[in-house]
Amino acid sequence: MWRPGRTDAAIAAGVAVALLAAGWSGGHVGVLGYALLLVSGLALVARRRAPVPVLAVTGVCAVGYQAAGFDVPAVAFLFAVYAAVRAGHRAVTVAAAVLMLAALPLAALTLGMGVGDALARGRGALELAWLVAAGAAGEALRQAERRADEAERTREEAALRRADEERLHIARELHDSLTHQISVIKVQAGVAVHLARKRGEHVPEALLAIEEAAREATRELRATLEALRDDGAGAPHGLAHVPELVERARMAGLDATLTVGGHRPDVPAAVDRTAYRIVQESLTNVARHAAAATASVRIDYRPGAVAIRVDDDGAATPGDDPAPGVGLRGMRERVTALGGRLRAGPRDGGGFTVRAELPVDRPS
Repeated sequence: MWRPGRTDAAIAAGVAVALLAAGWSGGHVGVLGYALLLVSGLALVARRRAPVPVLAVTGVCAVGYQAAGFDVPAVAFLFAVYAAVRAGHRAVTVAAAVLMLAALPLAALTLGMGVGDALARGRGALELAWLVAAGAAGEALRQAERRADEAERTREEAALRRADEERLHIARELHDSLTHQISVIKVQAGVAVHLARKRGEHVPEALLAIEEAAREATRELRATLEALRDDGAGAPHGLAHVPELVERARMAGLDATLTVGGHRPDVPAAVDRTAYRIVQESLTNVARHAAAATASVRIDYRPGAVAIRVDDDGAATPGDDPAPGVGLRGMRERVTALGGRLRAGPRDGGGFTVRAELPVDRPS
Protein backbone atom coordinates (compact mmCIF):
# COMPACT_ATOMS: atom_id res chain seq x y z
CA MET A 1 0.00 0.00 0.00
CA TRP A 2 1.31 3.45 -0.94
CA ARG A 3 1.98 5.69 2.06
CA PRO A 4 2.95 9.38 1.64
CA GLY A 5 5.04 9.31 4.83
CA ARG A 6 7.31 6.58 3.48
CA THR A 7 7.67 8.39 0.18
CA ASP A 8 8.65 11.62 1.93
CA ALA A 9 11.19 9.80 4.09
CA ALA A 10 12.73 8.14 1.04
CA ILE A 11 12.95 11.45 -0.83
CA ALA A 12 14.47 13.20 2.19
CA ALA A 13 17.07 10.48 2.64
CA GLY A 14 17.92 10.48 -1.07
CA VAL A 15 18.34 14.26 -1.21
CA ALA A 16 20.48 14.24 1.95
CA VAL A 17 22.78 11.57 0.50
CA ALA A 18 23.05 13.45 -2.82
CA LEU A 19 23.94 16.70 -1.06
CA LEU A 20 26.57 15.01 1.11
CA ALA A 21 28.06 13.33 -1.96
CA ALA A 22 28.18 16.64 -3.84
CA GLY A 23 29.78 18.34 -0.85
CA TRP A 24 32.36 15.58 -0.42
CA SER A 25 33.34 15.75 -4.09
CA GLY A 26 34.11 19.44 -3.64
CA GLY A 27 36.61 18.79 -0.85
CA HIS A 28 36.51 18.76 2.94
CA VAL A 29 35.41 22.13 4.35
CA GLY A 30 34.19 21.35 7.88
CA VAL A 31 31.74 19.50 10.06
CA LEU A 32 29.30 22.43 10.16
CA GLY A 33 28.93 22.46 6.40
CA TYR A 34 28.23 18.75 6.25
CA ALA A 35 25.72 19.09 9.10
CA LEU A 36 23.89 21.83 7.19
CA LEU A 37 23.78 19.66 4.07
CA LEU A 38 22.39 16.75 6.08
CA VAL A 39 19.74 18.84 7.87
CA SER A 40 18.71 20.49 4.59
CA GLY A 41 17.93 17.14 3.03
CA LEU A 42 16.34 15.44 6.04
CA ALA A 43 14.03 18.42 6.67
CA LEU A 44 12.07 17.37 3.57
CA VAL A 45 10.50 14.50 5.52
CA ALA A 46 8.06 17.10 6.96
CA ARG A 47 7.33 18.91 3.70
CA ARG A 48 3.65 17.82 3.58
CA ARG A 49 2.89 18.50 7.24
CA ALA A 50 4.79 21.80 7.57
CA PRO A 51 5.71 23.16 4.13
CA VAL A 52 6.49 26.73 5.21
CA PRO A 53 8.84 25.79 8.11
CA VAL A 54 10.59 23.31 5.80
CA LEU A 55 10.96 26.10 3.22
CA ALA A 56 12.62 28.28 5.86
CA VAL A 57 14.91 25.53 7.18
CA THR A 58 16.13 24.45 3.74
CA GLY A 59 16.72 28.08 2.74
CA VAL A 60 18.74 28.88 5.85
CA CYS A 61 20.76 25.67 5.46
CA ALA A 62 21.51 26.46 1.80
CA VAL A 63 22.77 29.91 2.69
CA GLY A 64 24.75 28.42 5.58
CA TYR A 65 26.58 25.76 3.61
CA GLN A 66 27.31 28.26 0.82
CA ALA A 67 28.88 30.53 3.41
CA ALA A 68 30.83 27.51 4.75
CA GLY A 69 32.39 27.03 1.32
CA PHE A 70 30.30 24.29 -0.24
CA ASP A 71 29.51 25.04 -3.89
CA VAL A 72 26.45 22.76 -3.85
CA PRO A 73 23.08 23.48 -5.56
CA ALA A 74 20.15 24.22 -3.24
CA VAL A 75 18.29 21.05 -4.26
CA ALA A 76 16.42 20.69 -0.96
CA PHE A 77 15.15 24.25 -1.21
CA LEU A 78 13.71 23.49 -4.66
CA PHE A 79 11.82 20.49 -3.24
CA ALA A 80 10.54 22.78 -0.45
CA VAL A 81 9.40 25.37 -3.03
CA TYR A 82 7.45 22.67 -4.86
CA ALA A 83 5.81 21.45 -1.61
CA ALA A 84 4.91 24.96 -0.40
CA VAL A 85 3.31 25.98 -3.70
CA ARG A 86 1.43 22.68 -3.86
CA ALA A 87 0.07 23.42 -0.37
CA GLY A 88 -1.16 26.84 -1.57
CA HIS A 89 1.49 29.10 0.04
CA ARG A 90 2.38 30.95 -3.16
CA ALA A 91 3.02 34.42 -1.72
CA VAL A 92 5.28 33.10 1.04
CA THR A 93 7.16 30.97 -1.48
CA VAL A 94 7.77 33.89 -3.84
CA ALA A 95 9.07 36.01 -0.96
CA ALA A 96 11.37 33.20 0.19
CA ALA A 97 12.68 32.68 -3.34
CA VAL A 98 13.50 36.38 -3.75
CA LEU A 99 15.33 36.38 -0.42
CA MET A 100 17.29 33.29 -1.43
CA LEU A 101 18.32 34.79 -4.78
CA ALA A 102 19.74 37.75 -2.87
CA ALA A 103 21.17 35.83 0.11
CA LEU A 104 23.23 33.25 -1.80
CA PRO A 105 25.54 35.81 -3.52
CA LEU A 106 25.91 37.62 -0.18
CA ALA A 107 26.96 34.34 1.42
CA ALA A 108 29.59 33.92 -1.30
CA LEU A 109 30.88 37.42 -0.63
CA THR A 110 31.73 36.39 2.93
CA LEU A 111 34.31 34.01 1.45
CA GLY A 112 36.28 36.98 0.01
CA MET A 113 35.08 36.59 -3.60
CA GLY A 114 34.58 39.45 -5.95
CA VAL A 115 31.08 40.63 -6.78
CA GLY A 116 31.08 38.97 -10.18
CA ASP A 117 32.27 35.64 -8.83
CA ALA A 118 29.77 35.82 -5.95
CA LEU A 119 26.89 36.45 -8.35
CA ALA A 120 27.99 33.58 -10.56
CA ARG A 121 28.27 31.24 -7.60
CA GLY A 122 24.80 32.29 -6.37
CA ARG A 123 23.33 31.57 -9.80
CA GLY A 124 25.06 28.23 -9.83
CA ALA A 125 23.53 27.29 -6.48
CA LEU A 126 20.02 28.42 -7.39
CA GLU A 127 19.02 29.22 -10.94
CA LEU A 128 15.89 31.30 -11.48
CA ALA A 129 14.74 28.74 -14.06
CA TRP A 130 14.94 26.00 -11.41
CA LEU A 131 12.79 28.04 -9.09
CA VAL A 132 10.19 28.70 -11.76
CA ALA A 133 10.09 25.01 -12.72
CA ALA A 134 9.67 23.86 -9.11
CA GLY A 135 6.94 26.40 -8.43
CA ALA A 136 5.15 25.59 -11.69
CA ALA A 137 5.19 21.85 -10.90
CA GLY A 138 3.74 22.49 -7.44
CA GLU A 139 1.02 24.78 -8.83
CA ALA A 140 0.10 22.31 -11.59
CA LEU A 141 -0.34 19.48 -9.11
CA ARG A 142 -2.30 21.74 -6.72
CA GLN A 143 -4.71 22.66 -9.52
CA ALA A 144 -5.07 19.03 -10.55
CA GLU A 145 -5.90 18.01 -6.96
CA ARG A 146 -8.37 20.88 -6.66
CA ARG A 147 -10.14 19.82 -9.85
CA ALA A 148 -10.25 16.22 -8.62
CA ASP A 149 -11.78 17.36 -5.31
CA GLU A 150 -14.36 19.45 -7.15
CA ALA A 151 -15.23 16.52 -9.39
CA GLU A 152 -15.66 14.28 -6.34
CA ARG A 153 -17.90 16.84 -4.64
CA THR A 154 -19.94 17.16 -7.82
CA ARG A 155 -20.43 13.38 -7.95
CA GLU A 156 -21.46 13.32 -4.28
CA GLU A 157 -23.90 16.18 -4.78
CA ALA A 158 -25.41 14.44 -7.80
CA ALA A 159 -25.76 11.20 -5.83
CA LEU A 160 -27.43 13.07 -2.96
CA ARG A 161 -29.83 14.75 -5.38
CA ARG A 162 -30.77 11.39 -6.89
CA ALA A 163 -31.26 9.94 -3.42
CA ASP A 164 -33.47 12.88 -2.43
CA GLU A 165 -35.54 12.51 -5.59
CA GLU A 166 -35.96 8.77 -5.03
CA ARG A 167 -36.87 9.30 -1.38
CA LEU A 168 -39.55 11.84 -2.31
CA HIS A 169 -40.84 9.49 -5.02
CA ILE A 170 -41.18 6.69 -2.47
CA ALA A 171 -42.95 9.05 -0.08
CA ARG A 172 -45.45 10.02 -2.78
CA GLU A 173 -46.07 6.39 -3.70
CA LEU A 174 -46.64 5.41 -0.08
CA HIS A 175 -48.97 8.32 0.43
CA ASP A 176 -50.98 7.58 -2.69
CA SER A 177 -51.21 3.82 -2.20
CA LEU A 178 -51.57 3.36 1.57
CA THR A 179 -52.87 6.48 3.24
CA HIS A 180 -56.32 6.29 1.69
CA GLN A 181 -56.78 2.59 2.42
CA ILE A 182 -55.69 2.88 6.06
CA SER A 183 -57.92 5.92 6.53
CA VAL A 184 -60.90 3.97 5.22
CA ILE A 185 -60.19 1.11 7.66
CA LYS A 186 -59.85 3.54 10.56
CA VAL A 187 -63.07 5.37 9.67
CA GLN A 188 -65.07 2.18 9.20
CA ALA A 189 -63.81 0.69 12.47
CA GLY A 190 -64.54 3.95 14.27
CA VAL A 191 -68.07 4.07 12.88
CA ALA A 192 -68.70 0.45 13.90
CA VAL A 193 -67.50 1.15 17.45
CA HIS A 194 -69.59 4.29 17.65
CA LEU A 195 -72.75 2.57 16.44
CA ALA A 196 -72.28 -0.34 18.83
CA ARG A 197 -71.88 1.99 21.78
CA LYS A 198 -74.81 4.10 20.65
CA ARG A 199 -77.00 0.99 20.61
CA GLY A 200 -75.71 -0.12 24.00
CA GLU A 201 -74.15 -3.24 22.51
CA HIS A 202 -70.92 -4.84 23.65
CA VAL A 203 -68.00 -3.69 21.51
CA PRO A 204 -65.87 -6.71 20.51
CA GLU A 205 -62.25 -6.51 21.59
CA ALA A 206 -61.18 -7.39 18.08
CA LEU A 207 -63.00 -4.35 16.71
CA LEU A 208 -61.32 -2.09 19.26
CA ALA A 209 -57.99 -3.62 18.33
CA ILE A 210 -58.66 -2.95 14.63
CA GLU A 211 -59.51 0.67 15.38
CA GLU A 212 -56.37 1.14 17.49
CA ALA A 213 -54.18 -0.66 14.93
CA ALA A 214 -55.51 1.55 12.13
CA ARG A 215 -54.88 4.63 14.24
CA GLU A 216 -51.36 3.47 15.00
CA ALA A 217 -50.74 2.57 11.35
CA THR A 218 -51.79 6.08 10.36
CA ARG A 219 -49.33 7.58 12.85
CA GLU A 220 -46.58 5.24 11.68
CA LEU A 221 -47.21 6.01 8.03
CA ARG A 222 -47.24 9.73 8.70
CA ALA A 223 -43.98 9.46 10.61
CA THR A 224 -42.45 7.35 7.84
CA LEU A 225 -43.46 9.84 5.17
CA GLU A 226 -42.04 12.70 7.23
CA ALA A 227 -38.82 10.79 7.77
CA LEU A 228 -38.49 10.14 4.06
CA ARG A 229 -39.06 13.79 3.26
CA ASP A 230 -36.67 14.95 6.00
CA ASP A 231 -33.82 12.53 5.15
CA GLY A 232 -34.48 10.21 8.07
CA ALA A 233 -34.67 12.79 10.86
CA GLY A 234 -36.09 11.62 14.17
CA ALA A 235 -38.32 8.55 14.19
CA PRO A 236 -41.05 8.91 16.83
CA HIS A 237 -40.99 5.42 18.37
CA GLY A 238 -38.37 3.67 20.46
CA LEU A 239 -37.93 1.54 23.56
CA ALA A 240 -40.08 3.90 25.60
CA HIS A 241 -43.07 2.91 23.42
CA VAL A 242 -42.67 -0.88 23.79
CA PRO A 243 -45.27 -1.00 26.64
CA GLU A 244 -47.81 0.41 24.18
CA LEU A 245 -47.06 -2.43 21.76
CA VAL A 246 -47.59 -4.99 24.50
CA GLU A 247 -50.84 -3.33 25.58
CA ARG A 248 -52.18 -3.37 22.03
CA ALA A 249 -51.32 -7.06 21.77
CA ARG A 250 -53.38 -7.65 24.93
CA MET A 251 -56.28 -5.72 23.42
CA ALA A 252 -56.10 -8.03 20.42
CA GLY A 253 -56.62 -11.03 22.72
CA LEU A 254 -53.02 -12.14 23.26
CA ASP A 255 -51.84 -12.74 26.81
CA ALA A 256 -48.72 -10.59 26.46
CA THR A 257 -46.26 -9.66 29.21
CA LEU A 258 -43.29 -7.28 29.35
CA THR A 259 -40.23 -7.67 31.57
CA VAL A 260 -37.43 -5.11 31.72
CA GLY A 261 -34.09 -5.87 33.36
CA GLY A 262 -31.20 -3.59 34.16
CA HIS A 263 -30.81 0.17 34.07
CA ARG A 264 -31.52 1.82 30.74
CA PRO A 265 -28.46 3.73 29.44
CA ASP A 266 -28.38 6.47 26.82
CA VAL A 267 -29.29 4.41 23.77
CA PRO A 268 -28.31 5.63 20.28
CA ALA A 269 -31.30 6.65 18.18
CA ALA A 270 -30.74 3.90 15.61
CA VAL A 271 -30.63 1.23 18.32
CA ASP A 272 -33.73 2.72 19.96
CA ARG A 273 -35.71 2.55 16.71
CA THR A 274 -34.46 -0.92 15.81
CA ALA A 275 -35.33 -2.38 19.21
CA TYR A 276 -38.87 -1.02 18.89
CA ARG A 277 -39.22 -2.46 15.38
CA ILE A 278 -38.03 -5.90 16.51
CA VAL A 279 -40.66 -6.08 19.24
CA GLN A 280 -43.32 -4.67 16.93
CA GLU A 281 -42.59 -7.12 14.12
CA SER A 282 -42.32 -10.05 16.51
CA LEU A 283 -45.68 -9.37 18.12
CA THR A 284 -47.22 -8.80 14.69
CA ASN A 285 -45.96 -12.18 13.53
CA VAL A 286 -47.34 -13.81 16.70
CA ALA A 287 -50.76 -12.31 16.05
CA ARG A 288 -50.82 -13.20 12.36
CA HIS A 289 -49.10 -16.54 12.05
CA ALA A 290 -48.32 -18.25 15.33
CA ALA A 291 -51.78 -19.30 16.57
CA ALA A 292 -50.42 -18.45 20.02
CA ALA A 293 -52.27 -17.66 23.24
CA THR A 294 -49.38 -16.09 25.15
CA ALA A 295 -46.31 -14.03 24.33
CA SER A 296 -43.57 -12.63 26.52
CA VAL A 297 -41.29 -9.69 25.77
CA ARG A 298 -38.08 -9.27 27.74
CA ILE A 299 -35.67 -6.35 27.39
CA ASP A 300 -32.34 -6.52 29.24
CA TYR A 301 -30.01 -3.55 29.46
CA ARG A 302 -26.52 -5.00 29.69
CA PRO A 303 -23.11 -3.31 29.72
CA GLY A 304 -22.62 -2.19 26.14
CA ALA A 305 -25.71 -3.86 24.71
CA VAL A 306 -29.50 -4.12 24.69
CA ALA A 307 -30.85 -7.68 24.58
CA ILE A 308 -34.38 -8.36 23.33
CA ARG A 309 -36.26 -11.64 23.52
CA VAL A 310 -39.80 -12.37 22.36
CA ASP A 311 -41.31 -15.83 23.03
CA ASP A 312 -44.69 -17.27 22.13
CA ASP A 313 -46.46 -20.60 22.67
CA GLY A 314 -47.61 -20.97 19.10
CA ALA A 315 -47.66 -23.95 16.77
CA ALA A 316 -43.98 -23.88 15.79
CA THR A 317 -41.98 -26.94 16.87
CA PRO A 318 -38.25 -27.75 16.89
CA GLY A 319 -37.13 -28.74 13.43
CA ASP A 320 -39.49 -26.36 11.65
CA ASP A 321 -37.72 -23.92 9.38
CA PRO A 322 -39.05 -20.38 9.77
CA ALA A 323 -40.44 -19.01 6.52
CA PRO A 324 -38.06 -16.37 5.14
CA GLY A 325 -40.63 -13.59 5.23
CA VAL A 326 -40.10 -9.89 4.74
CA GLY A 327 -40.49 -9.21 8.46
CA LEU A 328 -37.72 -11.54 9.62
CA ARG A 329 -35.46 -10.45 6.79
CA GLY A 330 -36.02 -6.80 7.65
CA MET A 331 -35.24 -7.42 11.34
CA ARG A 332 -32.05 -9.24 10.43
CA GLU A 333 -30.92 -6.45 8.10
CA ARG A 334 -31.56 -3.78 10.75
CA VAL A 335 -29.68 -5.71 13.43
CA THR A 336 -26.75 -6.58 11.16
CA ALA A 337 -26.41 -2.95 10.06
CA LEU A 338 -25.87 -1.97 13.70
CA GLY A 339 -23.30 -4.70 14.30
CA GLY A 340 -25.67 -6.80 16.40
CA ARG A 341 -26.87 -10.41 16.33
CA LEU A 342 -30.31 -11.89 15.74
CA ARG A 343 -31.60 -15.45 16.13
CA ALA A 344 -35.14 -16.47 15.26
CA GLY A 345 -36.61 -19.96 15.25
CA PRO A 346 -38.74 -22.56 17.03
CA ARG A 347 -37.93 -23.16 20.68
CA ASP A 348 -37.83 -26.31 22.74
CA GLY A 349 -41.25 -27.25 24.01
CA GLY A 350 -43.04 -25.51 21.15
CA GLY A 351 -43.50 -21.94 20.12
CA PHE A 352 -41.18 -19.41 18.52
CA THR A 353 -38.36 -17.22 19.85
CA VAL A 354 -36.78 -14.05 18.53
CA ARG A 355 -33.55 -13.00 20.21
CA ALA A 356 -31.56 -9.89 19.34
CA GLU A 357 -28.56 -8.19 20.86
CA LEU A 358 -27.78 -4.62 19.84
CA PRO A 359 -24.56 -2.79 20.77
CA VAL A 360 -25.12 0.61 22.39
CA ASP A 361 -21.57 1.93 22.21
CA ARG A 362 -21.72 2.74 18.49
CA PRO A 363 -22.71 6.17 17.10
CA SER A 364 -26.28 6.32 15.84
